[in-house]
Amino acid sequence: MATLRRLREVPRHLLVCEKSNFGNHKSRHRHIIQTHYYNYRVSFLIPECGILSEELKNLVMQTGPYYFVKNLPLHELITHEFISTFIKKGTLILSLDKDTYEETGLQGRPSQFSGRKIMKFIVSIDLMELSLNLDSKKYERISWSFKEKKPLKFDFLLAWHNTGSEESTMMSYFSKYQIQEHQPKVALSTLRDLQCPVLQSSELEGTPDVSCRALELFDWLGAVFSNVDLNNEPNSFISTYCCPQPSTVVAKAYLCTITGFILPEKICLLLEHLCHYYDEPKLAPWVTLSVQGFADSPVSWGKNEHGFRKGGEHLYNFVIFNNQDYWLQMAVGANDHCPP
Repeated sequence: MATLRRLREVPRHLLVCEKSNFGNHKSRHRHIIQTHYYNYRVSFLIPECGILSEELKNLVMQTGPYYFVKNLPLHELITHEFISTFIKKGTLILSLDKDTYEETGLQGRPSQFSGRKIMKFIVSIDLMELSLNLDSKKYERISWSFKEKKPLKFDFLLAWHNTGSEESTMMSYFSKYQIQEHQPKVALSTLRDLQCPVLQSSELEGTPDVSCRALELFDWLGAVFSNVDLNNEPNSFISTYCCPQPSTVVAKAYLCTITGFILPEKICLLLEHLCHYYDEPKLAPWVTLSVQGFADSPVSWGKNEHGFRKGGEHLYNFVIFNNQDYWLQMAVGANDHCPP
């Protein structure tokens, strides 16, 4: 019975909502995007829109590339050449089970979500500090661990924000390994006669019979992105969910979903472009930009440890209003710190 009860439990999640304006010098929108590193899906929804502008469509198509490297030895990521070529600042974070951690001989800390019996450990290595002290005992010990004591190999997804002119550096650098270049998958669709919540930028909690709450919008977006039927028909055995009230029906809404390994810098460009969507008068009262992180990434925001025992979710959503106000919604699941 105890096992059955656990299966019926809904995984805990935490949603944080705040509002601001893109013109506010204290706005946190850039910081939130730039410190959420491991993004695998980006979606934006534009009500009262049937087709994307060429500029926005080109931006969507330029969110790649990223790379898949098979059986890459971990010691390749601590060489001076790799760090000097690709790393401006950064930390190598390893999430290891108890046996692997002990075999590496490295110094780390127990996972903050281990419970009474510690089964997972976190090892953090400052790559920039390491590269400046290649003759240090610390570097020798880490290099010995990765090369000889416990020579770990993994399949890696790699993405690089290249500010220079060389596009093929990543491919050429890892040419002796099995490396493949990938472009994110892009899905474009027009939703017709979509029932949308009525929102007021100044009212996160909504107003009865006037506007919906931020939480109601968050749930509704999940249903739209999952292609759930929102009609709540009595003969439907799949979903009884319906659009929160008050609502309005838009003739067309444009939905774009990008799936891959997407860098924060690319997401910043998308958000900036969507902010300029209202430079010319538009019928849409708001647009949304939603970003989901990899469920099994070692961190959520910054260096905050991310758990992956139940849901693994860590995501954020911007609701952009035509007066440059915005709502920011950040969500994490079980075994996670509160979003920043």
